[in-house]
Parts: sequence; C-alpha cells; structure tokens
Amino acid sequence: MSNNSSNSKAQILSSIRTAQPLARLPAAKPGLPAKLENPSRSGSDCLNRFKQELDSLGVDHYVEDDREAVKRRIGSLLDGKSILSWDFDYLPYDAGAVLQGRSVQFGKNDRTEQAKADIGLTGCDAAIAETGSLVLISGEGKARTASLLPFEHVAIVRRSEIYYTMGEFFEKKGKEVVAASYLNIITGPSRTADIELSLTLGVHGPGKVTVVIGP
Repeated sequence: MSNNSSNSKAQILSSIRTAQPLARLPAAKPGLPAKLENPSRSGSDCLNRFKQELDSLGVDHYVEDDREAVKRRIGSLLDGKSILSWDFDYLPYDAGAVLQGRSVQFGKNDRTEQAKADIGLTGCDAAIAETGSLVLISGEGKARTASLLPFEHVAIVRRSEIYYTMGEFFEKKGKEVVAASYLNIITGPSRTADIELSLTLGVHGPGKVTVVIGP
C-alpha cells in the first residue's frame, strides 16, 4: 500500500474516532470526487462514440440531417411489416405521420394482437454513448411492449438526447428517472447463451435493433 493511501486511511479512521464520543459522523464533502465527475463532451464526440458502440453491438444505425429524412428512413424500415408503436405524440420528428395507412398496434390494444407485430417502433428518452445503450421511460402512450415483443425494434434518437456516460444521464435527468414507473435500458439485441455457450438472439427481447438518429 502506498504512503498516500496509508495516510488517507489513517485520516478517515481518526475522523471517525473523534466523532464517536459525539454520536455523530463527520459531514460528507459536497460534490463528487474528481474521478466520478462527468466532464462535458461535445455533441460530435457523443455521436461518434455512440455510433462506434452500436457497430460493436451489431446494431444497424442511420444518421439523418433533417426530420423529413428521418421520416423517409422510418418509412423504408417499416415497409411491408406489421407494427407495434408508441402513440404518435411520443414519436419525435412527426414520425407518426409515416404510420398512416399501415397496419399498426398500440399499447392499448389486446396483448395477443400486439405480439403479432413484426417490428416495434419507439422514440428514445436518452442514449448512452459509451455503451451504445437506449434509455426508454415507459408510461401512458409509451408501451414497453413495443421494444420487447416484436423480433425487430426500431428506435428514433434525438441527437440532443445522447449523453456520453450513464452518470451524466442520471445527473441531468434524475428527477424524470425517479418519477418513472418503469425504465428500460437496452444495449443491443437480446442475447442468450446456454451452458455450451451457444449464442441465440431474440429469446428475451428483439433479435434485431435499428437506431435512426435525427438532427
């Protein structure tokens, strides 16, 4: 053990011994230790790391520069498929308009009918760049079945909602997380391995995840 570590340990124990007769513990220092602080990252840093992690996870991803391009991309991904979707109001970039005239189920529909959908379509409350994770906060109009039941899940991510670390997300969105009834963090397709390490996709969730990143 280094001298610095020994000195720090001795100081901590000394503080505790001093506080014991007073029946109180010393107050914690405000703020986070330096190693736990979340340094700010540029939007381009967050986007580039997010794409890198999605590649590692085997997640298809598309970066679009305007809302109309997002809608065209969503339309092409949904063509010919039955859909289980979040309600239109919760899909960013007016993506709900793309669903007009298509076979669509929502969270309020019968669960058996929802399970027949080929593809799930959701927005995304946040994305974590360093792990390639999607954060979905379920609630009215944002059924978690849309990201769990169909074999394929398409998530629409706002570029402004990409956080570099999970810590940064909780620091900035902690109140929303506390108020949420259910929070789902998705990192790539569902993967399951048996005792012989045979990997199977899609057993406990989607076997394919696609991310569309908007402006």
